[in-house]
Amino acid sequence: MPVVERVRSGRRALLAGLAALGAGACSRLAFLAANVPASLGAYERHADLAYGDLSAHRLDVYRPRAPAASARPLIVFWHGGRWTFGDKADYRFVGAALAEAGCVAVLPNYRHYPEVRLAGFMQDAARAAAFAAARAPQFGADPARVYLMGHSAGAHMAALLALDPRHYAAAQVRPPALAGVIGLSGPYDFLPLLDADVQDMMGPPEDYPESQPIHFVRAGAPPMLLVHGLADDTVWPKNSRNLATALDARGVAVTLRLYPGLGHADTVAALSVPARRRAPTLEEIVRFVDPATAPG
Repeated sequence: MPVVERVRSGRRALLAGLAALGAGACSRLAFLAANVPASLGAYERHADLAYGDLSAHRLDVYRPRAPAASARPLIVFWHGGRWTFGDKADYRFVGAALAEAGCVAVLPNYRHYPEVRLAGFMQDAARAAAFAAARAPQFGADPARVYLMGHSAGAHMAALLALDPRHYAAAQVRPPALAGVIGLSGPYDFLPLLDADVQDMMGPPEDYPESQPIHFVRAGAPPMLLVHGLADDTVWPKNSRNLATALDARGVAVTLRLYPGLGHADTVAALSVPARRRAPTLEEIVRFVDPATAPG
């Protein structure tokens, strides 16, 4: 059975902007509040490394400043934004949190709709993952401990890339061996498609099933940590529940964390210093990638 824990949400009083990451002008203040303390962390940031030829093919690497006795886990994180907006620079707080927890974090940009559709942004994801894994030793990371991670649309991309290796072939890159996948508030089982722009980016209609990570669940898939807020009305929690059930049915190790009272952005906002008490997202990630050093 999948491991399931319902975590009490505690007080609802938080920075209103952090609870609405990705919601237009208010999100600019939210990202500022999250990223100012993150800029002071004990890590090194190497910005705008090219993983491809296009302007969107850039990624940032976050490394712990302290030396390590052994190579560190490497986590590739894709931002959310409905596959249509967002930028890696807004998520510096994610890279900082992961680096200060002892991981090497890689945050790629990727092309958005309507410039590209599903095939385009998934090929970008494949290129970024392959690039990061191939250079893991240069970053002080272990190529045998590569994890894919994302929030919202980024979680969809991480899960689909892990479950459907055809995207690597389409990008003409070699798929890395994966140690696991971390999905925060991700859409994995969201048919029928109701919105015209999502229909277009995932279409034509006969291809809609190809956009659903749950349709590619298989024995031997990498272990997954799925985190979702039960008050999420942007991506319904059933997405994580259904994917966890499908993975478990095929013998894949899966941990499902459901947080009462938390909305769509809260799971990733909890990686920021101002909202760290909102949910134990960071502790769950550390426990998943490096159980020996996890608190508790």
